Amino acid sequence: MSPRKGLVLDANILLRAVFGIRVMQLLETYEDVAGFYSPDVCFAEAEKYIPDVAKRRGLNSALARSILQDVTGIIQPVDKSLYESHEKLARERIQRRDPRDWPVVAVALMLGLPVWTGCGRYVLLFSSCVSSSNHFFNPYSSMSSNVWPSTPAAPRFALQHS
Repeated sequence: MSPRKGLVLDANILLRAVFGIRVMQLLETYEDVAGFYSPDVCFAEAEKYIPDVAKRRGLNSALARSILQDVTGIIQPVDKSLYESHEKLARERIQRRDPRDWPVVAVALMLGLPVWTGCGRYVLLFSSCVSSSNHFFNPYSSMSSNVWPSTPAAPRFALQHS
């Protein structure tokens, strides 16, 4: 049996799926070979920021909200009742970065998947379920087979070590 392929996305990536091009292209490219998940609170957070981002970009916020709703066809929202039992460990894992992001880490722990996060100017991939130090890793490393198929079209992520 091959390992599950997939990623847990944070609210920043959801916003990039709505307002950007590359994230949506990646999601559509890999939706048949990988699962994409995001905690329900990330969808709520993305929804909260849509009006401001749309206004700054001169875009229609109703259309942006509609796009966010449409991405639930690719990105599975995960209800808090499913991941809340992982809260304590998730908070321990994320405490040095941003404790408010514990739901993302909890879903990653629950599913045994790495996280795709848009943190500042970087897009990062990290494995909260493997490394208690939140070590950022190259998606082309030995872990990459659990995330992306080995193809030239695989995404390039900025790397940063904690």
